[in-house]
Amino acid sequence: MGRLFWKFFLAFWLALLAAGAGVGAMVWLHQRTLDERGQELASGPRAAFLVSATTATLRHGGVGALQGLLEEWHGRGGAHVYVVDDTDRELLDRAVPLEALAQARRLALGDQESRIARLETAGGRSYLFFIPAEGEAAPRHPPPPSPLLPISIGILASLGFSALLAWYLAKPIRHLRGAFDAVAAGKLDTRIGPRMGRRRDEIADLGRDFDRMAGQLQILVGSQRRLLHDVSHELRSPLARLQAAIGLARQQPEKLEASLDRIERESGRLDELVGELLTLSRLEAGTSGATDEDIDLVELVASIVDDARFEAEATGRQVNFSGGSEAIVKVRAELLHRAFENVIRNAVKYTREGTAVEVQVERRVVPKQLIVTVDDRGPGVPDSDLQAVFEPFFRAGAGVKATGFGLGLAIARRAIEAHDGSIRALNRPDGGLRVEIVLPVGQVS
Repeated sequence: MGRLFWKFFLAFWLALLAAGAGVGAMVWLHQRTLDERGQELASGPRAAFLVSATTATLRHGGVGALQGLLEEWHGRGGAHVYVVDDTDRELLDRAVPLEALAQARRLALGDQESRIARLETAGGRSYLFFIPAEGEAAPRHPPPPSPLLPISIGILASLGFSALLAWYLAKPIRHLRGAFDAVAAGKLDTRIGPRMGRRRDEIADLGRDFDRMAGQLQILVGSQRRLLHDVSHELRSPLARLQAAIGLARQQPEKLEASLDRIERESGRLDELVGELLTLSRLEAGTSGATDEDIDLVELVASIVDDARFEAEATGRQVNFSGGSEAIVKVRAELLHRAFENVIRNAVKYTREGTAVEVQVERRVVPKQLIVTVDDRGPGVPDSDLQAVFEPFFRAGAGVKATGFGLGLAIARRAIEAHDGSIRALNRPDGGLRVEIVLPVGQVS
């Protein structure tokens, strides 16, 4: 269960707790009101003595003696001892405080208290003795609270929590909707992370995923635009030369053979460019069409080195190879062959005449990796361009003779990354460029 579930759960739980607390508070206040009504009756030693004296008078002297005693006390403004019979008639016909009478009867039904007494005469009549706390003028307490009050408290509490929860959920969703509309309108630099604040739930995770998506879209669209620009630039030159050769053939028929050779050369360059572009496009789309097969990576690199050595010797260069034991891995052999070949041939192309390209294959046990390093003795690359060499149509700086279309290392990077590997370039301390390829080989046999 995610964090959003717990937020829903806690919100509803708190709403119920708040409603329960409100109802409980009203019940407590109502009970407290009832308890305070117990103070309608006087208490203490004096009240106990007066009640005991009046009951003794009734027991030994009868109703007449008790009535005379009460009239005497009443005339002196003394204690207001009330004596109420079964018919709710007070012995001196005084107005009886209803709250005090109700409280006296309630207490008389339970445990007997010294401040309250009930006595039955020989004639079968029952009398209740008690002393109101404030005499005949005892104030009347307000009626108990209406049951609508706790219900209203519960409704208001749940309404408040529901409104807060709805606002808490609707606000980031509105931000997400606005961000999606902005991206749909072409504003790929839209980011929603700052608007999420300090949220730590699934909606915040969705916002971060949206930012990653928008960032990746921005990179892809930008790279596609640059690629389109570079492709149009690369196509312009051979097409212009084709047109020139065709025009020359028409104007000078005697040079038709040379013009046809030029046309054939330029059409071959166009075919090569289109082929590399299609390969790069399939790699970026993840649809290379290659199938997995078990191959020995060390043997694969060694065979590529043998082919490159044969070509390099014709130009006064060497290619040396050193590797370990076999490493049989299930990979897309065609892609890796293309990647290694592009890197090694690129090194042979730029290394100085009379020098050697060093190719080394090393296996690491922890973590299980195969590392292929290709060192040349060429001019190297400015540090600021070490990442850019793997971008399509990259051209080296001034003073470096560049051939080809600048797609070889770009294809190599996509092929290596398709196998969850990495490739990087760095300048060697003694001159030249080193390209390091790292491939995970967890299933090496």
